[in-house]
Formats: sequence, structure tokens, C-alpha cells
Amino acid sequence: MLVLASASPRRQELLRNAGIRFTVQPADISETSRADESPRDCAERLAREKALAVFQSQPQQWVLGADTIVVVDGTILGKPRDPDDAVRMLRMLSGRTHAVITGVCLAGPVVSKTTASETTLVTMCEISDDEIRDYVATSEPVDKAGAYAIQGIAARWIPRIDGDYSNVVGLPVALVYRMLREQGAI
Repeated sequence: MLVLASASPRRQELLRNAGIRFTVQPADISETSRADESPRDCAERLAREKALAVFQSQPQQWVLGADTIVVVDGTILGKPRDPDDAVRMLRMLSGRTHAVITGVCLAGPVVSKTTASETTLVTMCEISDDEIRDYVATSEPVDKAGAYAIQGIAARWIPRIDGDYSNVVGLPVALVYRMLREQGAI
């Protein structure tokens, strides 16, 4: 059975909705980017570190690690540190198109690891400061890369995406399914 190296309820829901059976064992790693790596490399490295951290304790299982980041003007936006940081991020995204990159890594008993990523472009409408403050007050942005949830209240500000919607939610399901099939994990 697959082990998801994440406590994310969104990733769990996406896997359940796709009919993929799994258990959960969150990885405990530092989720900081490095100055010398591209956003894609950062997302893939963090996914790999999560998968391998859990795989060490369950080497007979297939382990899936994932990490989602938001990128605008080359700047990586992870999860906001506090409400002021969420406001800062949302102001950066307001009225612009940004990239959402999710790195995924599958570690298993047959192959040491396989890593990939998915990128989706998201266009956000202009958001007023009052709307931003009201949104941040809902606490929805707290644990979300880029300080928003496309499947939540923030959907009202997103008129267009180019790419995989589930990737923006937190896990590119079609990519994960393909990886699981190619490795014989399902």
C-alpha cells in the first residue's frame, strides 16, 4: 500500500477521490529553499526529502512525497509565516499570473526513487486590500503555498488556469497515477 508522506488534508482528499489507497505518515523535514536552486528543483528536492525520510522507516512500502510552491517573478512563495506574510503574498499575486509547481517523489522497494514535477499557471484578478484582509481573517491562507486555496474562497479571484487543477490544490493526480503505474505500485 502507498504511504503518503504528508499530513495535507487536500492531498489525502485528492488521492481518495482518485481511488488510490494509502496510509499517512507525515515527514518532518525543513521546508526551506536554497539560494542556488530553481523553483522546480526546490519543489522536487523537498518532495524527495519527504519521501526518503518516511521510506527509511518503511522500506518495504511505496512512499509518496510532495511539495507545492507558488512562484511569481522568480520568487518562491511557500506557506505564510503569519497573517502579515499572507497579506504580502496576496498583494504580490493580485492582478497577475503566477506558477504553481508541485514536486512529487515516489520511493519504493523496487526503485530507490523517481522524481517529477508539474507546473500550472494561475491568473488572479486584482484583489483590494480590504478583500485581502478579510480573506486572511478567515484563516484559509494559513497553511497554503502562496497564501490561498483555489478550491476555497480564493476561487472567486481566479478566472483562468493553464494546466492541472489538482496540481494547484496540492497534488498532480494524473502525474502521480502515471508514476505509480509505471513503477508497478498499483
